This record gives sequence, C-alpha cells and structure tokens, in this order.
Amino acid sequence: MSGLSEPSVQTANHPLPIVVLISGSGSNLQAIIDSTTKLEPAIDIRAVISNNPQAYGLQRATRNNIPCKVVDHRHYPDRKAYDAALQAVIDSYQPGLVVLAGFMRILTTDFVNQYAGRLMNIHPSLLPLYPGLNTHQRAIDNGDTEAGATVHFVTPEVDGGPVIIQAHVPVLDTDSCEDLSSRVLEQEHQIYPRAIQWFSQGRLTIDNGKVLLDGKSSPQQQVFIDEN
Repeated sequence: MSGLSEPSVQTANHPLPIVVLISGSGSNLQAIIDSTTKLEPAIDIRAVISNNPQAYGLQRATRNNIPCKVVDHRHYPDRKAYDAALQAVIDSYQPGLVVLAGFMRILTTDFVNQYAGRLMNIHPSLLPLYPGLNTHQRAIDNGDTEAGATVHFVTPEVDGGPVIIQAHVPVLDTDSCEDLSSRVLEQEHQIYPRAIQWFSQGRLTIDNGKVLLDGKSSPQQQVFIDEN
C-alpha cells in the first residue's frame, strides 16, 4: 500500500460522506454537486470549507443547502497552526473522503498523513508533467501535442500522489492558454465525479505507489478526447 491507507468501502445504504475544500469559483464543486443524484452509491456532501471568505464556490454550496465554513488562513501564524484548525473543522463532519477542488494551499505533511488514502485532488496537467501553476501555458510553450487533467491521491509531495484517472486533451495549433484551459476544465468536470464514485464503490486500491481499479490497471483510468 506504499504508506497510504486502504480506501474505505461504502454501500448503497450508507452514502459516502465527503467534505470539499475550495478557494475560488468552485466549478469542480458544482460538477460534484450535479453528480450526487446520479452516482451509485450516493454521495453526501457534508460541508464545503474555504480559506477564502469571498470564494464564489461558497455561494454554490449555499444554493444547494450544503453547510459552509470559512477557515481563513490569514488568521493563523503559520501553516501548521492553520492546518490544525482546518483539520478540526473537517473532522467535525466525519468524512470518509476529503476532496480538494481548487484549494490553493500547500498542506503540511501532518495534515496529509492524517487523511492518507482518503484525500483526493485534481490538477490541470498530465502529472507528473507540470506540477504547480501555469500548467496550460507551460504545455503550449513546450510544444506539447496534448495536455489534460489528473485526479490523484494526495501525498506530502505537491502534486505527486498516485494517479487515479487522467483526461488527455489535444493541444491545437490555434490554442491560447484560455482556450486550452477551458477544454481541459470540461474534462475535469467529467473525471472528478467518476474518481469519487470509484472510491465510494470501494474499487480503488494503491499498490507500490500505483492506483488500481478493481485490482488492476485499467484503460478506464486514461480518457482520450478527440477534438478532430
């Protein structure tokens, strides 16, 4: 299991409780909200938590009657103190899975280890390519023929955790950074709910740093988008 705990198994009678962390507009949060009635087993979004009191995603949650909390990082002296406060709020909701959906904070090792195997993130590149920021422009500048998005389990290495699913999007000759970002974001909205569903079904395991679906590497974990 390479240091990550086994993902928990849910049943249809017990919806998977999740907490979603955001910092901004929350478009991936909205995709998850929209998917909750379609997923089997069901997903129970216990709370949406943001470090940014102005995050538009909080309004999305409120419109869908999901409890919201703000844990503003500016009110804490350092990352360790902030993450301890954040963890206390998360744990009050007893989630089976913590979902990072545009949460723009680098998390401490202690925090990540607390949720090992049940902390998920989405990143707008085909990891391990382009961890960090400005991923789409970096792909264009390097002349890449494809870009994409990755859902992965979180480890202390930033954007370095085991990959659950990736969507591959062609980079077109005419692409601006905004064009490519928009098309990749469309695929993020597809693959994040799918990864959460696999987790809720108990279909994901981690073996030697690699995520297996139903006990094996699966073509379903690589989605290729044809723009032609």
